[in-house]
Amino acid sequence: MTIKKSLVLIGLLIVTAVVLAACGGAATPAPAVEPVAIKPIFAASGHADAAAEAFIHWDAEDPAEIPTNCAKCHSEAGFVDFIADGKVDAAVAAPGTAFTCTTCHNDTADALSSVTFPSGAVIENLGPEARCMTCHQGRESKVSLDAKLAKFGEDLDPDAMPAPYKDGDNDVKLSFSNVHYFAAGGTLYGSQVQMGYQYEGKTYDAKLQHVEGFDTCVGCHDSHSLEVKVETCTECHTDVVTVEDLKDIREPSSAEDYDGDGDKTEGVAFEIAGLQETLLASMQAYALEVAGAEIKYDGAVYPYFMGADGKAYPNWTPRLLKAAYNYQVSIKDPGAFAHGGKYVIELLVDSIEDVNASEKLTTKFDAAVLTRNDAGHFDGSAEAWRHWDQEEEAPFVVPVACAKCHTGTGLPMVLAGETMPEEGLHAGNGLMCTTCHDGANWPARYAIKDVTMPSGMVVTFGDGDDSNLCLQCHQGRESKASVDKTIAAFNPTDMDAVPAPYKNDQGTDVKLGFRNIHYFPAGVTIFGTEAQGAYEFDGKTYLGMSTHAVTKCADCHEVHALEIDVAEKCATCHVGATDVTAIRMTAPDYDGDGDITESASAELDGLRAALFTQIVAYTKAKGVDGIAYNPAAYPYWFADKDGDGAPDKNDTGGNVSYSTWTPNLLKAAFNYQYATKDPGAFTHNIKYVAQILIDSIEVMGGDVTKFVRP
Repeated sequence: MTIKKSLVLIGLLIVTAVVLAACGGAATPAPAVEPVAIKPIFAASGHADAAAEAFIHWDAEDPAEIPTNCAKCHSEAGFVDFIADGKVDAAVAAPGTAFTCTTCHNDTADALSSVTFPSGAVIENLGPEARCMTCHQGRESKVSLDAKLAKFGEDLDPDAMPAPYKDGDNDVKLSFSNVHYFAAGGTLYGSQVQMGYQYEGKTYDAKLQHVEGFDTCVGCHDSHSLEVKVETCTECHTDVVTVEDLKDIREPSSAEDYDGDGDKTEGVAFEIAGLQETLLASMQAYALEVAGAEIKYDGAVYPYFMGADGKAYPNWTPRLLKAAYNYQVSIKDPGAFAHGGKYVIELLVDSIEDVNASEKLTTKFDAAVLTRNDAGHFDGSAEAWRHWDQEEEAPFVVPVACAKCHTGTGLPMVLAGETMPEEGLHAGNGLMCTTCHDGANWPARYAIKDVTMPSGMVVTFGDGDDSNLCLQCHQGRESKASVDKTIAAFNPTDMDAVPAPYKNDQGTDVKLGFRNIHYFPAGVTIFGTEAQGAYEFDGKTYLGMSTHAVTKCADCHEVHALEIDVAEKCATCHVGATDVTAIRMTAPDYDGDGDITESASAELDGLRAALFTQIVAYTKAKGVDGIAYNPAAYPYWFADKDGDGAPDKNDTGGNVSYSTWTPNLLKAAFNYQYATKDPGAFTHNIKYVAQILIDSIEVMGGDVTKFVRP
């Protein structure tokens, strides 16, 4: 069967594009247009092209009918039947009909608000775009691919063709799975619907977040002509004149060279094209060397992947199938760069890495030259943005308590004094342009006078200074004040004894527990005692704001890539510096190891190590449970009763959280965590952090005479 790509492109564009011109909640409503004026616009669209392959493909079949699994999207009768009850009851006689006004302009279509994707994922509370994604969702997914492979048995060799299995009297061999055409909805919703083959152990971007009004099908496409509303793109993308120009778009947040060609300025569409080229070449090398048969690809001829004889490729292995499926996913949505470019990049990079991980492959591509993830603020696959994806009650929703800093939309709401919805905010893929840039005064950033820290202390880099924006999140979530309040609730008489539990309002026993300052509290470090984020011990004095020559966030960090250009930013004073962690200022031997040439970073590492050693010694001296620490596993501190340095395990094999806290142990552990969770503490304010660590060692009973306290 031959399918002409050009004809398919005409026939299968965004189904909901036939929707009401008033685009609903998210998109800016279009001016009212009389139906008589709309009809010729719609008649010229792919959805109304009765001669398109998408609508006539079955005319010559015997019987001449559109099967139930195709009729939903390839005939008006099938679509209307499907949206009524979620299924097509009978094949539609061919020739069928292209779409008409009544396909989408009817009471059932008006009420349509949710879509079930091939993975089984259901996206609810949609607007008019529910009509679009009813068809533009693909026909396969990670779930269906895994189910297909499972039929061939367990523990399949990824590099071997599995033996056929019996389906009745037929032998079934492993074959290609085609995602189908124009699956823009699957690209748009990313990991929420798992259209791409997502590899185990990897995380992926969720639904694309674009500016409000332009993050739905009908927000960007005219709902009748199906054309992209290019004129609205130019409001932000000033260089865009034509649809083709959209391929050149590249935002500052896309600061990496994803395809490894050395060009960080080309449009994201070309980054994807480069990765597609690399993946296909890797698959061809693998197919020949490992699977044992040459493979070719033709996007216009079914089933797309062919052998040397021009017939369907025969030698599929599980590894090759997954990679080929993702290649097709990236190809069959020609607007993928705009619908969910980062998601597609992740799929392609992971596929390239997996193919080249085969031990049987000798002609390998060095996947190390590729870049999968963006800088932290824009890395949609990072834990900071994906932590809530698997929550049972509300997946892909960030609770109100976390949404200010873990969504792209939370901070502007806070700054505007708006109340977030009780259910939280959608889990996006990092910060957005409008997180820091005031959309009403574009491109100005939000001007903030000062910032209240968790301790209640108020600090500022200066009225309206951009770095005050950074402090909104990089301030931690706990402080000396909250630790003291936690301890005070137990009315302790001995700071080195485990206090008795107290009853809360629900009658439950509450034990003293750890307080986590949270991640990257750089603002706390920079402002020192002016912020009181670390636990400052009574009777001690502490330094305030850093006295470093530069203290503002943007003085050192590139505001989008977040990197530090050491040669530009540091080498003026630190001559010859190429690595910020190697810089040594003129300073005494803080950690007392006798080395006055090691870097500032190493000095703090020495103090942190000394504090941890003393914390372990303290637990032994006080007769409480031994303690272990894991910076990558919540709640970080674990019981270690046998003293082997590893967390004890419970009956299910999980780590046992630490529970025998004394007030002083809590204070010292809090400071250890603080100094760990600000990895740049050595440059943000080394003297303040050295004071905090040395005082914590002393409270744990350590001898601090060898240390030099600033």
